[in-house]
Formats: sequence, C-alpha cells, structure tokens
Amino acid sequence: MTTVRRPSSSSIPNDPICIECSIERTLEVLNGKWAFLVLRELFDGRKKRFGELQRLIPAVSPRALTSTLRHMEERGVLIRTVYPTVPVTVEYTLTPKGEDLHQIIREMKLWSAKWT
Repeated sequence: MTTVRRPSSSSIPNDPICIECSIERTLEVLNGKWAFLVLRELFDGRKKRFGELQRLIPAVSPRALTSTLRHMEERGVLIRTVYPTVPVTVEYTLTPKGEDLHQIIREMKLWSAKWT
C-alpha cells in the first residue's frame, strides 16, 4: 500500500492518504503459495473435500491448508459447503470471483514457461 501526504493548506489537514493498488489487492486475495495450488485443483469445476485437496497438494500441512481455505473463503474466492452427516462432510468450490482468477494464473504460467 502506498502512502501519500496531502499538500498542506489551512483547510486540509496533513494526514496520510492510503492509495490502494489493484495489484496489491489481488495479491492479498492470493496470499501465499498454497492459494495458487488450491486454485489449480479447483479450476476443473468439481467440488473437492479437504482430504482430496490434501492428497492433491501433498506438501501442504493440514494447518496451512485450513488457513488458506479460510482466507480464500473470507475473500469470496471459494465457497465452503457443510453437509450435516456423521462425520461432517465439507466441500469446497470456486465462486465466480475465484473462477475469474483462472486467466490470471494461466498468464502467469505462460510467463514462467517463457522466462524461467
């Protein structure tokens, strides 16, 4: 986030104004490497359970996966659906907002293939 100071004048206090960059907001939604991998697994459009995601992303710890899923749910990227079964069944799927990230991730993948 960039902080700018207003020009001083008698009518405008000299308080910092925060100007938020849209790229920063996008990166805040994606917050960390696990979000990219969760997105990759959900881009096929199928609902996934926690255990499935953990098997598909073997390097992620249960704690890190839980944290990532909560973060993404809070940001409106995925939906967590709880079914009242014994034991409780929880499924994750992307929202339209989450699906829109597919193009961004695809472009990042192409860039990486070209330059790394």
